[in-house]
Amino acid sequence: MTQRTTARPFDMRLIQRGARLRRSPYFEATQRYGCRAYTVYNHMFLPSYYDDPVSEYWHLLEHVTLWDVSVERQVEITGPDAFRFTNLLTPRDLSRCRVGQGRYALITAEDGGIVNDPVLLRLGENHFWLAVADSDVLLWAKGVAMSAGMRVQIREPDVSPLQVQGPKSKAVMQVLFGDRVLDLPYYNFFEVKLDGIPVIVTRTGWSGEVGYEVYLRDGSRGLELWERIMEAGTPYKIRPTGPSDIRRVEAGLLNYGADMTLDNNPYEVGLDRLVELNKDAEFIGRDALRRIKAEGVRRKLVGIEIQAEPLDLNETPWPVRSEGDRIGVVTSAVYSPRLKRNIGYAMVPITHGTLGTELLVDTPLGPAEAAVVSMPFVDPKKKIPRS
Repeated sequence: MTQRTTARPFDMRLIQRGARLRRSPYFEATQRYGCRAYTVYNHMFLPSYYDDPVSEYWHLLEHVTLWDVSVERQVEITGPDAFRFTNLLTPRDLSRCRVGQGRYALITAEDGGIVNDPVLLRLGENHFWLAVADSDVLLWAKGVAMSAGMRVQIREPDVSPLQVQGPKSKAVMQVLFGDRVLDLPYYNFFEVKLDGIPVIVTRTGWSGEVGYEVYLRDGSRGLELWERIMEAGTPYKIRPTGPSDIRRVEAGLLNYGADMTLDNNPYEVGLDRLVELNKDAEFIGRDALRRIKAEGVRRKLVGIEIQAEPLDLNETPWPVRSEGDRIGVVTSAVYSPRLKRNIGYAMVPITHGTLGTELLVDTPLGPAEAAVVSMPFVDPKKKIPRS
């Protein structure tokens, strides 16, 4: 297989000293293909971009992209009580999640706060993976297990996902795995070997586009898998990129640690659809979430448009003001090239969350007028990723 060779594009010593931060099985490939920036996520390096993020955004919309998302560390739960234990962690009713299916789920604390928002896969009757966002769910789960009195084993397995995203991703996956990908329903998966490389293929992603994730189950074969996907995608103009914040904001996808944290509950951030208060089994945070739902929330995450010159993705929360008073913060905001406006999310008091409410945002370009709008900004019924 042909491999691209380049000069070392990024000096990792700028963000690392010592061996504390881990590198993915695809790290050498990301360097070889010219990754220009990384961030730290779940104690690992996450490639941020290889080219201008706007160029990568358009490539995602028009072609197909490959993301190293090994930072989606898996928390594996097995043992005789694995189903009961996993069902305890989440307000989602896992009795309706069959083997071979996945769910977007929340893990909640006793006060209703959001510990994490993983993609959950059910590999067996008592075998689960939680593909976690940036927080220490492994430690949380082990702590819960200490007092749960259930027979479970909790560990981080040798599993490293890649994402293949974009309108041509289905064609690339068909080259790799045959026609079975064509009928794979949204949030379902299958296990397979690709040239002897053990993987799980899921119909999931974080782009708002048609997409798949390929979970590598043998970290020693990361470079082989990377090059095999690149080879299959060459006729479709595949290129490595970082996850697109522009596209995920358009899609209304939330980023744990920015748009929601342990201090937020599902009702504040519009994820009440993931809370099934009437499920038969008990779960952590149930009483608190019942109370919150009954009383109503005092603040909520809303969509906003900001009237300003094109803004880059915010690196800090931006203050939101009304009548001179600071009332909240912008959690994520970015310029959408196709919508030709600045869009994002703001956490504001419920009294300021009505559509059309006028606000003022302190941006790096200065104070800017903003208004509350509906979200998602693109494809509100998620027809694109399901297609």
